[in-house]
Amino acid sequence: MTGRTTTENSSSISGNKTRANFAGNAVAQNMPQQYKYDLKLQEESTMNISEIYNKFDQIGCLTFATVEKGVPHTRIAHLFAHDSEGLYFRTMVTKPFFRQLSESKTVSICGMSPTTTVSHNEQGMPYFPPGYTIRVTGDVEEVDFDTLKRKAENNTMFSLGVKDIEQYPAMTTFCLHKAWGEVFDFDFEMEKRPHKLLRTAFSFGGHKNPAKGMRITENCISCGKCFKKCSFKAISKHEDTYKINFDKCDVCGDCYITCPANAIEYM
Repeated sequence: MTGRTTTENSSSISGNKTRANFAGNAVAQNMPQQYKYDLKLQEESTMNISEIYNKFDQIGCLTFATVEKGVPHTRIAHLFAHDSEGLYFRTMVTKPFFRQLSESKTVSICGMSPTTTVSHNEQGMPYFPPGYTIRVTGDVEEVDFDTLKRKAENNTMFSLGVKDIEQYPAMTTFCLHKAWGEVFDFDFEMEKRPHKLLRTAFSFGGHKNPAKGMRITENCISCGKCFKKCSFKAISKHEDTYKINFDKCDVCGDCYITCPANAIEYM
């Protein structure tokens, strides 16, 4: 669990669209009923903690991110156990990771399967075999050693943590107990299905998933340009209107840029 990197990312949207129109236009409580229903469907797409853990465990080594004084820090680590209370990982009390977890009481974790290697096709474009990424963000709390030993009595997954701390007394355990995230299941070349993406949102510990995505508003003129432009097959036609399916949408912005009526918003 050593190492630290700092990163700074920025993004922009070009063309005749404005940032003000793109961000923050749709507040859930002001949405028409049909859009509230769409958002509700996205929030209800969920997984249990065991399923979430298994997705992470299949990857193994994961990226753990924290923030200290406004600066992001990352390191490679892994989850070692789970139960009904959350996901568990370890670090040393002497490491910056411990200090950042103790001060912020938050962490973000992500990983990618089956490979993180980037290859290229004959056209020189990046190629990724079908797989998935998974991310989770939420609140952590330290777990004392006596509690860890009690958990190990009923769940052998926790035995590793007990043995590790007995061997390395500076080791301690944290539990991610209140969090939200999603699985981003991709098949960009549509090798195994007729669409590129399937997103599954989840949350646990009482945390609400802050669902965000694109939506087509009542300003739609039914020209069909967004439908034709969407390479993710995320837009479907309903009578004389069009709808963006959240679980297939990459939020790539193609429909937003293409729409001549400014009828597409980011929530």
